[in-house]
Amino acid sequence: MPGLTRTRVFVTGRVQGVWFRESCREQAVAVGVSGWVRNLADGRVEAVLEGPPAAVERVVQWCRQGPRQARVDAVESHVEPPVGEAGFHVR
Repeated sequence: MPGLTRTRVFVTGRVQGVWFRESCREQAVAVGVSGWVRNLADGRVEAVLEGPPAAVERVVQWCRQGPRQARVDAVESHVEPPVGEAGFHVR
């Protein structure tokens, strides 16, 4: 999909129970990024971000800080081929 990029992000730290997923959704929607975000059983948060490269990078950078209550220890990101995500959902 021309002009789009897709990045999968894994966020480690105190990122569950601190409104990380909903805040991530708000950030993504505000800049026109599609995809989803979910908690993982190991305590991390996983997000898939798809959209214009600058917008996706902006949300990835936000993930490095998260909402005020969060403590982000590490962010791992992987670029993937875009698949045409529509909307942004909390899973």
